[in-house]
Amino acid sequence: MVEKSLGVAVSVRGNKLYLQGDDAAVQQAERLIGEIRTVNRNGYMLKPEDIAYAVKSMGEGREISLTELFSGSIPVAAKKRFIIPKTETQRAYIDSISTYDITFGIGPAGTGKTYLAMAMAIHAFLAKQVSRIVLVRPAVEAGEKLGFLPGDIAEKVSPYLRPLYDALFDMMDIEKASKLIERGTVEIAPLAFMRGRTLNDSFIILDEAQNTTSEQMKMYLTRLGFGSKTVITGDITQIDLPSGRSSGLIEALRILRDIEDIRIVHFTQNDVVRHRLVQEIVGAYERHEKRTTEE
Repeated sequence: MVEKSLGVAVSVRGNKLYLQGDDAAVQQAERLIGEIRTVNRNGYMLKPEDIAYAVKSMGEGREISLTELFSGSIPVAAKKRFIIPKTETQRAYIDSISTYDITFGIGPAGTGKTYLAMAMAIHAFLAKQVSRIVLVRPAVEAGEKLGFLPGDIAEKVSPYLRPLYDALFDMMDIEKASKLIERGTVEIAPLAFMRGRTLNDSFIILDEAQNTTSEQMKMYLTRLGFGSKTVITGDITQIDLPSGRSSGLIEALRILRDIEDIRIVHFTQNDVVRHRLVQEIVGAYERHEKRTTEE
């Protein structure tokens, strides 16, 4: 990957690594490999996509330090692991969540918006910075398709909340997480359940916020109580609201952009950290939509 991206020849003889090529390219490769070794010694095994991001950034002329990037890890003690920011935007997102009570994470699928917010919520809970975690999602078909599903309201909305359960169970032991959910310490609920409540001493995540209406977004933002923090995530290119309904997320970004204590972090396709093909798929769709708009 280093050879292909930086235009150098890499060979190994015994315990030595040899680099050949233009001086500038060799210096870049040497620095990158040195940082890979430093990160490795610090206990984190870099994955191919991590190195791909680093060499891509170098190829675009952006100076990036892997050592600094991976030093901002989030400890999730429940599974004795660390969640590592994979891009500069992810690192800025984590810093924003740590510093501000309201953070918006806006961008395409696969950029880690919800996953990192969940990691920060669990970290805050384990560090006793908050006493509970509340995970919220709008169920956009609530007035239409859900009525045909069997079961009570909790069972009807369960498919819409599944991604939040998946992220939670990926970071906490299923048994421990299930007990926290049973006790209400971790609450996973549709947005409609938030009306009339004030949430104190809580870490609240609103996921898929692009599918909120203006009324729902205002209602949600005014639930925030003392000692609480909220992260609102969404992709404004993937709005599933019925025709004629405007997105509460887009309106909120416009209304709140000048409030100093609210941070808005924008992710791009360069921040996609899922399978490498996801990044290419996101890019292909963005190019297609741009061409369609121009036509």
